[in-house]
Amino acid sequence: MARVPAAVTKALGHLPRAPRALARRYATRRPSPTPELVTQPHPWTRAVSLTAVVLLGAWLGLLIVGDVRVPVGPMNTTMTLRPSVTGGTKINVSPLGALQLDSHIAPVRLDVNVDQLDPVRAQALVDHPERLSGLQDEVAQDVTDGTRDLAVRSCVAVVTGATALGLAVYRRPRRALAAGGLALTLLAASGGTAYATWNPESVLEPKFSGLLSSAPSLVGNARSIVTEFDVYQKELARLVTNVTKLYDATSTLPAYAPDPSTIRVLHVSDIHLNPASWKIIASLVDQYKVDVIVDSGDTMDHGTAAENGFLDPIEDLGAPYVWVRGNHDSRVTQRYLQGLKNVHVLDDGKAKSISGLRFAGIGDPQFTPDRSQIAGGDAANELAGARLATSLRDQKAAGHPVDVAIAHEPVAARQTDGEVPLALAGHIHHPETELLPYGTRLRIEGSTGGSGLRAIEGKHPDPIQTSILYFDRDTRRLQAWDEIELGGLGLTTAEVSRHLVEENQPGATESPTNSPTGSPTPTP
Repeated sequence: MARVPAAVTKALGHLPRAPRALARRYATRRPSPTPELVTQPHPWTRAVSLTAVVLLGAWLGLLIVGDVRVPVGPMNTTMTLRPSVTGGTKINVSPLGALQLDSHIAPVRLDVNVDQLDPVRAQALVDHPERLSGLQDEVAQDVTDGTRDLAVRSCVAVVTGATALGLAVYRRPRRALAAGGLALTLLAASGGTAYATWNPESVLEPKFSGLLSSAPSLVGNARSIVTEFDVYQKELARLVTNVTKLYDATSTLPAYAPDPSTIRVLHVSDIHLNPASWKIIASLVDQYKVDVIVDSGDTMDHGTAAENGFLDPIEDLGAPYVWVRGNHDSRVTQRYLQGLKNVHVLDDGKAKSISGLRFAGIGDPQFTPDRSQIAGGDAANELAGARLATSLRDQKAAGHPVDVAIAHEPVAARQTDGEVPLALAGHIHHPETELLPYGTRLRIEGSTGGSGLRAIEGKHPDPIQTSILYFDRDTRRLQAWDEIELGGLGLTTAEVSRHLVEENQPGATESPTNSPTGSPTPTP
């Protein structure tokens, strides 16, 4: 190893020594960490996160503090706004059921819960029955006041909920206030959308779900169905008034009285040997005060003589029974029905006046109870429909126009277009309504027997479907109809939907005119 020169060693010895403390400091000093880039969230991610916080917070706010308790007439109700995809109004009348109204299209739904009947206010009505005449105006004012209070409370609820959740999530007051402001903006936009799409006439076509026995009183009757109702609050008041009468049915409050001038027709079809149908039909006849029952065929399943005993309850249903043959009904079935009292069998265009309406019908030209029979196809039914149309023209020329034509298959019923105001059919096991090119309305009924034994073939049981048709006694024209659907085997649900004919829709200023064939041409 090379030796360090003595001169160099001597020179280094004269250099000042660094303080020991400074030396230790630099000896133990660690290098500065290398700066790293912090990933910032994407603007869209932050926007989605803020929107989720706002929506969840607003919903929680409405759920916790958004209810408004409002006395409506003699009842205590709770009003609230709820998030919804379709909007609308829902009136819950526990335990009777619920009314759904397509009142508006917006992401919020108005819920009105009828909590209970106030005994003090109800007794006041009993003691002073003259107050019933002003009950509708009182209820309308109560609903208006409640809606105003609900709007204010909902604003407070959504802002409070969104702000509180935003503060819990972001822990920054500015972000929390931004969430509250956005919630208020969304609620205002929803309110504006509801106002722009508000449909006050939606109460004329309510949908009822619940106990079937409550349906006639809640949905109401069809008398002057357009001219008497033009304000949403008053219609809502009428519905609430009917609920009041139902709740207090055992008291001296007057019960709901259907309009005696309207002709009510119960349309049934495709019973297919379901014995439960007779009890349902008898119940509807009693509840709706039905004047006549129309059966558009397939009452039986195979049309054998052994099945004839199934038809005996028809005599005790409480209303005249008009029947046409379906493709599951045999001539043996038809002859048996002709021997029953209160039954009117129509075939070959034969017409008969029953309960203020004139009916004509034709039996299905095919008898195909199972696949062993070769069907004649649509051609056979088109020919049968043409024969029915010819009979309708002849009777019109003779001064006895028919009001309702009946066939089993829609193919046959369509041939009567322009010859009669209304045609009824069945066969396809689900309800449809069609306005034909020359003015005839075709009303196809679903299966009133829930498709019979076929109901258990699918994953879900087929519903039991029927309709109540309302006719004006003077013009003998259809004014409205209620579609009734009951849950199939093992189910207990019930839905009733009200529908109006086009010329009776609110806003229709022109009256129906007669076409060259004499049938009404509806206002577009």
